[in-house]
Amino acid sequence: MDKGLHFTICVVTTVLLLRESSQAGEEKDPELLAEQTWFYSRGAGEGLPTLTVTTILEDPYVMVRGAELEGYCMELLAALAGMLRFQYRVKVVGDGQYGAVAAGGNWTGMIGEILRREADIAVAPLTVTSAREEVVSFTTPFLQTGIGILLRKDTTSQDMSFFHFLSPFSKETWTALLFAYLLTCFCLFLVARLSPCEWNEPKNEENHFTFLNSLWFGAGALALQGATPRPQALSVRVIAVVWWLFTLALLAAYIANFTALLSSGSEQLPIQTFEDLVKQRNLEFGTLEGSSTFYYFKNSKNPIHQMIYEYMEKRREHVLVKTYQEAVQRVMDSNYAFIGESISQDLAAARHCNLIRAPEVIGARGFGIATAQASPWTKPLSIAVLKLREAGDLDYLRNKWWESSCLRQSRDRWGPLEPPALGGLFLTLGIGLALGVLAALAELSSSSRRAAAHAKKSCCSVFTEEICTRLRIKGAARQSQETSGKANA
Repeated sequence: MDKGLHFTICVVTTVLLLRESSQAGEEKDPELLAEQTWFYSRGAGEGLPTLTVTTILEDPYVMVRGAELEGYCMELLAALAGMLRFQYRVKVVGDGQYGAVAAGGNWTGMIGEILRREADIAVAPLTVTSAREEVVSFTTPFLQTGIGILLRKDTTSQDMSFFHFLSPFSKETWTALLFAYLLTCFCLFLVARLSPCEWNEPKNEENHFTFLNSLWFGAGALALQGATPRPQALSVRVIAVVWWLFTLALLAAYIANFTALLSSGSEQLPIQTFEDLVKQRNLEFGTLEGSSTFYYFKNSKNPIHQMIYEYMEKRREHVLVKTYQEAVQRVMDSNYAFIGESISQDLAAARHCNLIRAPEVIGARGFGIATAQASPWTKPLSIAVLKLREAGDLDYLRNKWWESSCLRQSRDRWGPLEPPALGGLFLTLGIGLALGVLAALAELSSSSRRAAAHAKKSCCSVFTEEICTRLRIKGAARQSQETSGKANA
């Protein structure tokens, strides 16, 4: 009995230890992180002031790695502490918000903690806005950003047309090109008939510049190939030279545009601007709840921005997200477009290669360090940020924390061309070859009918003999002849 009890106790203890070790390796709960503080000391540590710093967990600004915090803002904070000689304690904001006015008029997030004296400064991707500037003070921005649209590529990329090779020119351009081609060929035909140097004796000799030959000459110039007949008269040569120069410029423009289209690939998004986002109906869109981006659209007088705000306000519970990580995950998992800071979206597109940011960026703004009003640290921190920028340290941190292998892959991902890009060319070539073969068969059939009528033979037999002769099929020719001889006997 004692041995069984002892064995049971050992098993339970082992299970609890394994469970505790597995939980230690998992990601920590943000609510538990909000209750923790990290103390950092710089220099001798004796007599240095200690600042309480509030921040928010957002990659790559502030991240938890083991028992420490790291990221862009943490390295910036360490550099500022080294320059201004202070120690600091870092705490994650309790409600996980950046800072907005609540229903009762109180501020939430990091701004609220500074106003309640729970923190001395806020070092985070905190946007400088006029509403926040009224209650707290901001330093010189350490990062410049704007408002962009984060999308998933497979929900926004246009299907590549089977006739993608026609995309470099518009329909109007192709129509104008066809008209110019026909007009030029007609002018060649007309001038060649009128010029005595090209057609000296109309009654005795044939004019080589027929309309069909003129069409062939113009097509040869489009393909950069020589074509007969060769012009002799000065007037015809002038028209030919002008047409050659036109085709050279046209082909250069076509090749340049076609190369650009192939290199851009799926980045030709149907959603290029915020106006495109409003007009479409396939994607939902939203932003962070209580963020400066939301209030930017609320206060904007632009009709497009007002439409975006009204859409988000009506569907507040469904399209607004709580955290940036939630927004990125929702873009990846559903038909959702996230409106937020462009610099953070660039990072998301670098870390997740199936995401992309739309080209348009509005509302230029900056991330600053927030302090209490009349704080003695505001001006020294601003000067320190300027010194770091002038020394290139901010650019170094930007390149370090925004580096990603996905960025390198994006430069090389347009290697071999996919079949859909050139499918139309191959189809056109196939149709042309088929038409050529059918035309040759029709010509041969017509010739065989005339020969059969002259020799009083079967049209099929003459047609078969002609094919065998031209393709040099001796066995089939002999067999045909033997069959014909037996029939006559």
